[in-house]
Amino acid sequence: MATIPLFLFFFLLLNSISIPSFSCPLHHKLALLSFKSNITTIFNLNLSDYYHPFKSWSPNSDCCSWNGVHCSETGTVTELYLSYIMPSYDNPALVFFDIFTPLFHIRSVEHLDISSNNFVGEIPGDGFGNLTQLVDFDLSFNSFNGSIPNQIFGLTNLRYLDMSYNSFEGNLGPELGKLQNLESLDLTNNSLTGNIPEEIGYLKDLRRVDFSNNFFSGGIPDSIGNMKGLEELDFSRNSFSMKIPTSIGRLPNMTRLTLNHNQLTGPIPSSIQNLSRLKYLSLQDNNLTGEIPIGIFNITTLKSLSVGGKGSKLIWKNKAKIISKSSLHILSMPSCGISNQILEWISSITRLQYLDLSGNKLEGPFLNCLVEMRLDTIILFDNKLSGSIPQHLFESTMLRVLHLSQNNIFGELPEDIGNATSMRYLMLSGNNFSGQIPMSMSNMYRLELLDLSINKFSGHNFPDLSHASFLIYIDLSNNDFSGKIPTTFSTTIEFLYLGGNEFSGHFPGNLTKLASLQHLDLHDNNITGYFQDVLPQSPYLRVLVLRNNSFEGFIPTTISNFSNLQILDLSGNNLSGSIPLEITNLTSMIEAPVHMSTSGFLYNTFAYGGDNQMFFDIEDLVVNWKYNFQGLSSHSLDIYSLLDLSNNKISGEIPTSLGNLKSLKVLNISNNNISGHIPMSFGNLKGMESLDLSHNKISGSIPKSLEKLDGLGVLDVSNNRLTGKIPSGGHMSTLNEFKYFANNNGLCGMLINITCPEDIPPPLEGREEDEDDENLSWIFWVGTWIGFPIGFFSSILIMGYFLHFLLLFKVW
Repeated sequence: MATIPLFLFFFLLLNSISIPSFSCPLHHKLALLSFKSNITTIFNLNLSDYYHPFKSWSPNSDCCSWNGVHCSETGTVTELYLSYIMPSYDNPALVFFDIFTPLFHIRSVEHLDISSNNFVGEIPGDGFGNLTQLVDFDLSFNSFNGSIPNQIFGLTNLRYLDMSYNSFEGNLGPELGKLQNLESLDLTNNSLTGNIPEEIGYLKDLRRVDFSNNFFSGGIPDSIGNMKGLEELDFSRNSFSMKIPTSIGRLPNMTRLTLNHNQLTGPIPSSIQNLSRLKYLSLQDNNLTGEIPIGIFNITTLKSLSVGGKGSKLIWKNKAKIISKSSLHILSMPSCGISNQILEWISSITRLQYLDLSGNKLEGPFLNCLVEMRLDTIILFDNKLSGSIPQHLFESTMLRVLHLSQNNIFGELPEDIGNATSMRYLMLSGNNFSGQIPMSMSNMYRLELLDLSINKFSGHNFPDLSHASFLIYIDLSNNDFSGKIPTTFSTTIEFLYLGGNEFSGHFPGNLTKLASLQHLDLHDNNITGYFQDVLPQSPYLRVLVLRNNSFEGFIPTTISNFSNLQILDLSGNNLSGSIPLEITNLTSMIEAPVHMSTSGFLYNTFAYGGDNQMFFDIEDLVVNWKYNFQGLSSHSLDIYSLLDLSNNKISGEIPTSLGNLKSLKVLNISNNNISGHIPMSFGNLKGMESLDLSHNKISGSIPKSLEKLDGLGVLDVSNNRLTGKIPSGGHMSTLNEFKYFANNNGLCGMLINITCPEDIPPPLEGREEDEDDENLSWIFWVGTWIGFPIGFFSSILIMGYFLHFLLLFKVW
């Protein structure tokens, strides 16, 4: 008989022994299926239309094998990854009270991720508070609101808590100090307010904390210095005030300290130079004062430094001698009073890539030492640089951002400017450049933003930018360009500014097909044609400025298709016809947009693991605002809304429904042939600041409803046919400029010191006659009372005298 080898015997023996296989508990499976049912039923999800994690969630399979579900070795569910279970961000998913209830029965779960679903509503604190084994809890990128429930701070096993990118509000209480195992806390991009509690100092294991983009106020707690394990602290873009606590220098492991865009005061504490592992320091755009400590530059690990900026009163000691031990890649020191003396030190920083010295005192010819450094970002706007740009500046294929606006640089651009093929942002506005735009610029196919405005550029030939597939912003305004409008722009353009030139002819038809266009500004040119032919096909149009051209025709009813339109300036043309009723359907003029994002101006520079953000705040719009031409930034466009149809040939009456445009700030229909009355509905224009109806044929009275417009600063109804009393109640009492009411048929009132007929007292003659009658009556009765007794007694005396005389006569 053959024998089995010993090793084979043991192998077969081990395989014959059944190894126990654990599946998830039934109540876990039922809970997850119930949660799936809640989501699919309430939000009407059709799982057959696209890939979805729930597709694998079958009652006939082990839940430990489902997508997004992980189990322990014993089969209990410990990890749930439920992000992106909602198919679209277009329709926010309202959180009903019991939508998450099934999950609260799985108390063994340690990792719970419900991020990126756009859930809306308050989170049920009592339910999530039952999940006491949670170690990692991620609710980010939803639309949860309300305050953060206290039960969350009772989850004392938490090491990672991410509630970023929601709409949470309210204060953080001292309960925060209970999470003493926490290693990472992210609350960025919410609406949280109040002070940071001192109890945050109890979180000694915390390595990363991000409270950026909220509304926190008060001072940074001194207890922050107790968090010895802290490596990254981001309190940027809040309203923190007071001084930076010196205790912040007691954090030996700190590598990233970001406090920019607050209202912090006082000097930069010298203790910061004790942070020997610090790599990234951002204190920009605060109210800090005093000298910038030179000791910061002795931190050998420092790679990124950002100080100064808006509101800052920091001063750079220009005579300081620096022997830098740092390996800076990013240096941003705007508005620090820096002069040319710093350049010797800067040119010695061999690894520098990003340099921002804007708003300083640099002067003279462009700095040749910077050309040799092979920087990828040079930001020197708002200085006193002069001369021409060195030709070899554009030989660098590394240069991505060049911002030299608001200097005194002159001359022509180098012909080989197109050699800078990596250029993404080229901003030369507000200088004295002349000549034509070099044709080689067509080689800048990575270009995203081009701003050549407010110079002396001329010519009618333009480089072909149609291949720049990332280009979204072009500003050629306020130059001396002539001829036909160029058509060689990329179809990706969103912002196109060509105003203040000498362009002529018709508007090119292919530019109306720019599908993503948001802003179109052609003001002050010689462009002709029908207005209807200029209207872009883009549904995203927010700004249309055609002021002072020679457009004719009428305003079409299709104007109502531009629901995002907030600024419409058609003044100074030859438009005729009436104001269409459809213009009152412009949604963004009825109600201010909740969220308006402007793409393309936020630029991130990534250098050796660090990042720095630039936000270009360009005053790219010029409109007639309260009788002054003002520059407006498109980045805060949601606070502006303007309709200007002045200086045309528009006739007919003012539509009553124009009063529906409640978010409108400026309405100007002056210098037309408009008749009829001022609608009572104008009292509904709650946001109105400037209303100009002058130089028309408007009749009737000024409606009393205008007294409700509390923000109205300018009201001009001069040169019309208005009559009656000018309302003087409410805010109208402050509008007492006579010229704004002049040349009407019969306006009157206190505001212009013309008495209205109904306010004139009765005639003085009638009152004098009545007074005379009253005086005569009084004299008659006084005379009667006094004269009667006098006459009576006088008669007796006279009669007695006469009788006496008669008797004497008889005697004789």
